[in-house]
Amino acid sequence: MPGTEKQNSMFEKSRGYVQGGNPFPVTSCGRRRNDGSPLTMRKTTKGKGRTFRTPEEGAGMTSKGVADYKRENPGSKLKTAVTGDVKAGSKAAGRRKSFCARSKGWTGERGKAARSRWKC
Repeated sequence: MPGTEKQNSMFEKSRGYVQGGNPFPVTSCGRRRNDGSPLTMRKTTKGKGRTFRTPEEGAGMTSKGVADYKRENPGSKLKTAVTGDVKAGSKAAGRRKSFCARSKGWTGERGKAARSRWKC
């Protein structure tokens, strides 16, 4: 570094921009990849921090569960269930129609509860 020691000591060394809070490590080329590290959300239907509903409540993820999933999977477009009345032809109606078609074969207790919650 050019300059005297006194001149150089006036400036703090910078690490540049460092993204904070990202759960994935930086690779040698600077990218972030999920290397299979054990970052998994807590999958539970009981307690304060639960991420899934019980079958009696209609199964499926809670809004906290969706937020946890998105935090672990950056770029995810996961959303909660379409449960209310929707306008025909709207995006929500399309999501519901797609889910109902996709989940037609779900015969288990949780699957049936989820389908009833989505109003399939």
